[in-house]
Amino acid sequence: MEGNMILKLNGSFRIDNLRRYPSETAEALRRALLEGVVAAADPRRRNFYDLEAGDNTFYIHLSPTGTVLLLACWRKEPARQTIPCKAPPPEVRAYC
Repeated sequence: MEGNMILKLNGSFRIDNLRRYPSETAEALRRALLEGVVAAADPRRRNFYDLEAGDNTFYIHLSPTGTVLLLACWRKEPARQTIPCKAPPPEVRAYC
């Protein structure tokens, strides 16, 4: 992410799970915010952030009251690896 920062929340805070993701997803977000997580501010919206935690990316809003709104969560795209392709040698056939 470009323009990254570390976002870390202290103490207790509420997470509003607006799309009703599994509780494990909300807990993963809570742990990430307590430990400190790589975040990028949304340049078009104030107090909206993309967070990268483990294999997930979260899109959240931090309200002025301290509530975290979990708006979206998706699996990060795995980095494409350049693996040399080892194709078998062409078959040689003799025709007479």
